[in-house]
Amino acid sequence: MTKEEILQKLLFQTRLRGLSRNTQNEYFSKVKQFQDHYDKPATELTLEDIQNFLYFLLAEKGLSPATVNTYNSGLRFLYTATLDVPINLNKLPCHRKQRKFPDILTRKEVSALFDACDNLRDKCMLMTMYSAGLRISEVANLKVSDIDSQKMQLLIRDGKGGKDRFAILSQACLDVLREYWKQYRPTEWLFYSRNRTGTHITRRAIQNVFHKYKDLAGITKNVTSHTLRHSFATHLLENGVSIFHIKQLLGHSDISTTCFYLHLVKISELNVASPLDTPAPGAC
Repeated sequence: MTKEEILQKLLFQTRLRGLSRNTQNEYFSKVKQFQDHYDKPATELTLEDIQNFLYFLLAEKGLSPATVNTYNSGLRFLYTATLDVPINLNKLPCHRKQRKFPDILTRKEVSALFDACDNLRDKCMLMTMYSAGLRISEVANLKVSDIDSQKMQLLIRDGKGGKDRFAILSQACLDVLREYWKQYRPTEWLFYSRNRTGTHITRRAIQNVFHKYKDLAGITKNVTSHTLRHSFATHLLENGVSIFHIKQLLGHSDISTTCFYLHLVKISELNVASPLDTPAPGAC
């Protein structure tokens, strides 16, 4: 098979198994890069080639272990589910997730980010992302019809894991969205690409927008566009919102994923005293 035939077979198998659109795109992209790296079809490459490619991504390209894990998953699917080639998966170990505390934007920094925006479309995207706690792909895929101003909610289609859900619609965000609609008149996609292809904005473009205004706002923390989602969850916790409600808003399948945000709340925000500083119940 040629490289192109293998990619088409991969796409067929991901769709046949009902994998989410994001997963389909990720696997396709990772396998394409793998084949292009060696300039050979995957059927002519060995387990050792896979190992060397993953090591190259880590050691030479400097990708994070979590990112390399996505390549690992795509290549595992390619050989076991698409090409039906038996490989020793023990020889392709995934890295354990290391959950380090990410930097979180303060509310003042979030406001400074929005104030730095000199373009209404860009401000709308960032406000929507923070106010609803959306992933970058969820913002990119929003349609005008997904906004329900009566119920004050956003319909998130095909989120992580291929799940639909509703997200909160902020009144302040809705006000800016209405200004944006009057000026830009979007039809299908809420945020179009600027290259006039008629498609929605790309994730990379949203990342570039975030970093542009982050620098203009003078924010020096090591943050990304995904930090807006982390900040949304953390600020809700600080406001006393139930962790179960936050789980639903974020679209998490497992409550343990949401519980990670409990570690991000500052001790001073918890309003809890040490037992050393409080008398025992019933003590005089």
